[in-house]
Amino acid sequence: MIEGIFVDGLIFSIMVLGVLISFRLMDLADLTCDGSYATGAAAAAMCLKSGWGIGLSLLAAFAVGILAGIVTALIHTRLKVPGLLAGIITMTMLYSVNIRILGGANVPLLNINKFYTVVPSWFPFLGKVWASLAGTAIVVLGIKVLYDLFFKTDLGVAIGAMGANEQVVISQGMNPEILKVIGLGLSNGLIALSGGLLAHYQGFADANLGTGMVVQGLAAIMLGEFLFSTNKLPLQSLRVMLGALIYKALMYFGRKYGYLIGITPNDFKLLTGVLVIISLIIAKSRTSASDAGARKKAMTALSGAGRPSGTGAGEADNA
Repeated sequence: MIEGIFVDGLIFSIMVLGVLISFRLMDLADLTCDGSYATGAAAAAMCLKSGWGIGLSLLAAFAVGILAGIVTALIHTRLKVPGLLAGIITMTMLYSVNIRILGGANVPLLNINKFYTVVPSWFPFLGKVWASLAGTAIVVLGIKVLYDLFFKTDLGVAIGAMGANEQVVISQGMNPEILKVIGLGLSNGLIALSGGLLAHYQGFADANLGTGMVVQGLAAIMLGEFLFSTNKLPLQSLRVMLGALIYKALMYFGRKYGYLIGITPNDFKLLTGVLVIISLIIAKSRTSASDAGARKKAMTALSGAGRPSGTGAGEADNA
């Protein structure tokens, strides 16, 4: 049970890293996620069925995700369509693309070598489930390391800076349109890679696999942000990955024990939306309290600076 939660959560955490790039670093509401997640799963599944092998199937998932992100970025930058609408347009088109790739609504991967049928041979001293967890952890850890290294480069820093203040990037002689293409491409590449790995894990791909993923990703990000505050990118990526694990654990226990309070699987999307709303309210309250505290300290400091000290005042009176 615990092992399965961790495997599912780690796969999901790759997707959350992709959402983190668009929604937090780039400050761009990108709904391409719901389509590119399923596209990655579809590409990986069909590559496996065509005999491409495990590694190439995951690379294909990453590549189609990059293409989906680039399409959204070009619609946004070249046609001057708002980012939210550009993502909706691409997401809508991707549903038909996914049906085309799969040749139908879904494709099973029976009797085909997948990552999770091979990985137990890497760890013969572990059981199948624990071996799957170990293999997933290695893949996710490698992705996190590459993710952190990329955002320490000049290009990665520029993408993050663009989300905070686009004018800063322009003043440095960089083209924000190109940065948006790279950023959204990388974001959706990670999201599609997560979908591809999930297809390996579940043993099938479905055209509707990505429905509601963007909201789930936001919920995981906000859960992670409640764990601890930090401005360091490696810790930011770590906390959203922990948030992904917490989110999947909550969903698992909701499925297992939700019937005790009348919750069914049909209620999960509603609960996820409520969770995001509550998180936003708490985050806003924290920000307001922090701003109020900062103003109070500033006013105290200013009033203290404007008042003469007790000793100085007494000496002035005696004089």
